[in-house]
Amino acid sequence: MHLFNQTLSTFSTSIGAAVSFNPDIFEANVVNLIILVGAVVFLGGNALSEGLNERQEKILGAIQESEERLEEALARFSESEKQLAQAQIVIASLKTDAEGTAKKVKVSILTEGKAEIERLTATAKSQITTIEAKIRKQISDYVVALALQRVTLQLEGKLGSSLQQQIIDRNISKLED
Repeated sequence: MHLFNQTLSTFSTSIGAAVSFNPDIFEANVVNLIILVGAVVFLGGNALSEGLNERQEKILGAIQESEERLEEALARFSESEKQLAQAQIVIASLKTDAEGTAKKVKVSILTEGKAEIERLTATAKSQITTIEAKIRKQISDYVVALALQRVTLQLEGKLGSSLQQQIIDRNISKLED
């Protein structure tokens, strides 16, 4: 700043020494200077006004374009929010459906498991009954074989008819049980 002040001082001193006041208006070209300044203001003012008007129009156009883009962005944002809300509804629906399906599958598996247990229990009972009948048959056959063997031995030993009849009756009664 100091250098600027010093340069300005030096310039004003040199102009002051070179320029002196001349009271004759025509000789000093004051009229020419006034005409020149007026022409510059008149012609330059129009050019400056036109330049400013063009600049203003460009700025207004840029502002209008920005507002349009803002409106478009807001519209897209609003649409995106609607799509998000719809997606959340679909997700909630899918979640509810999945939970319902899971419950149905669970009930189905439990029902099938119970049915399988009942089937296995019935099969086991049937097998036990069959095995029990076979064992009773084997025991019955064994008792009959023993009774016949005893009767045979006693008959070979020439038992009396009343004793033979008692043995046969006793073995027959055992077979009925």
